[in-house]
Amino acid sequence: MRIILMATALIATALPGVASARRDDIPAATPIGPPVNCVSTQRIRETRVHGDSTIDFIMNGGKVYRNTLPNACPSLGFEEKFLYKTSTSELCSVDIITVLQSPGISRGASCGLGQFQPVELAKPRKR
Repeated sequence: MRIILMATALIATALPGVASARRDDIPAATPIGPPVNCVSTQRIRETRVHGDSTIDFIMNGGKVYRNTLPNACPSLGFEEKFLYKTSTSELCSVDIITVLQSPGISRGASCGLGQFQPVELAKPRKR
């Protein structure tokens, strides 16, 4: 079996000067169906890290799956980038992510994923 190694650089979601997203900075989301155990790695368009325990997986076509890790993953919210290894074309709740640390690229904490909850993200408020 071919091992797929994907490193995902994430877009910063915290305000400038803020080292890590706080829990109350997580965008509101409404569940739109039952959680699933796996998502297709080929369909992941981007990921957004919200603190040390929440990742939104934005899929091709705009569907969003929110993954709330069962345990906080140290430095994930600060670094906002991670990698994963899988022997299939799916990323599943039994898989492990590893935080990528700067400067350079070194490996940090490894943490388990939770289930993938399909959600509809709340529209940003107009100011």
